[in-house]
Amino acid sequence: MNLLPQTKKNLKYAFTPKSVAVIGASREPGKVGHVILQNYIDGGYSGRLYPVNKNADSVMGLKCYKSVLDIKKSVDLAVIALPAPVVPGVLEECGKAGVKSAVVVSGGFAEVGNADLQEEIVKIAKKYNIAMIGPNCLGVVDPRSRVDTLFLPTYKLSKPKIGGVSFVAQSGAVGSVVLDLIAKEGFGISKFISYGNAAYVDEVDILEYLMHDNETKVIVMYIEGVNRGKDFIEIAKKITKVKPVVIIKGGMTAEGGVAAHSHTAAIAGSSEAYDAVFRQFGFSQAKDLSELLHFAKIFDSEPLPKGNRIAIITNGGGMGVLTTDEVYINGFVLSDFSNDTKSKLRAVMPQIVNIRNPLDLAGDADEERYGKALDLVTKDPNVDMVIVIILFQTPGADSSVAEKVISYKEVSDKPMIVISVGTDYTQMHKTMMESAGLPVYDSPAAATRSLAELLKYAKYLSRKN
Repeated sequence: MNLLPQTKKNLKYAFTPKSVAVIGASREPGKVGHVILQNYIDGGYSGRLYPVNKNADSVMGLKCYKSVLDIKKSVDLAVIALPAPVVPGVLEECGKAGVKSAVVVSGGFAEVGNADLQEEIVKIAKKYNIAMIGPNCLGVVDPRSRVDTLFLPTYKLSKPKIGGVSFVAQSGAVGSVVLDLIAKEGFGISKFISYGNAAYVDEVDILEYLMHDNETKVIVMYIEGVNRGKDFIEIAKKITKVKPVVIIKGGMTAEGGVAAHSHTAAIAGSSEAYDAVFRQFGFSQAKDLSELLHFAKIFDSEPLPKGNRIAIITNGGGMGVLTTDEVYINGFVLSDFSNDTKSKLRAVMPQIVNIRNPLDLAGDADEERYGKALDLVTKDPNVDMVIVIILFQTPGADSSVAEKVISYKEVSDKPMIVISVGTDYTQMHKTMMESAGLPVYDSPAAATRSLAELLKYAKYLSRKN
């Protein structure tokens, strides 16, 4: 591995520091160092916070230090937001002060051709065992510890709640967009890590850390390239046996690879080689950011399926037909309900409901009808997964239907997802269900594609164990 043993241990201080120095803290709103310090204060960080600025006595009501060497207490994390040429000197001071980890948000290193300057800070980090993330990055967010090194104003970016998904991004821009979208989708994060040029701490080190992190259930990644191909393969062999990894690769075309190099100095490499590694070691590869989010939330919320038989419950026949098409396109089959289930459904359903799969409850289906269907279908031994379609435009579909589906989700040991398409009224109920841990999709294709990734991972684990 790239990092020295003590440095690897020190990586934890980037996520759970008891003290943080913001080097380059500024009194001027809009400056990077001002935004970072403001985010720590607004986010309710409870550890010791030390602004460092040689030209200020105080910043935002906090005592300011001329140098990190002037802080007479231990510092777990230094966030460096200064011009690239002065970073080596500041990092050297961090080393002498015993700082354990650092996030260098500053750009102007290998990504613009200053490879020598980047190598200089790497040598300093190695010399003092500083777990250095960056340069040219956003850094980290840990909602549990209230760590937030992002230099993005809070009013421009929604932050997700605490959860089990850790998102790793080589690109700060992609990372910030996905972070914002995760908050909208309603599932939570454990860690967010934007690592930029990966000069010292790289994707291999981060994956190894997250593999052992009990707060991380699912790992989601955006990468442009890897520094250490052999080490990446070694960690890939191990990590998907422990937890799922959803990945999207930037720079898959020759032109994209050139763009990646100028962005984070990444060597993009052969798209075929990356595809082969991802397939061999059970990574779920997303084609775009929408799929990345779709896969992340199903892995975060759903148990692994035991088979490929799907039951569809719907209040709209046409949506049931479209979903059936996608079921078979994605390699599933419709469940053949047991005779016992069919008999009991016939006894509790009105005559307008055909007892078959998809189970079309008709346009006037209400909370009671959905409840009876769910009670019987989720218990059917011939059913491995359940797709519930709720068209909230119909008369009987309201909050009570959403609550009923949530109640069955809480007790079922089978994957259960919802398809619901619509605008404001639908979106309100989508938020309601996803807040309760029930994944909702806005198309049959997105829903079944996500279930297919869940099943693929289940099959991968069964082959490996």
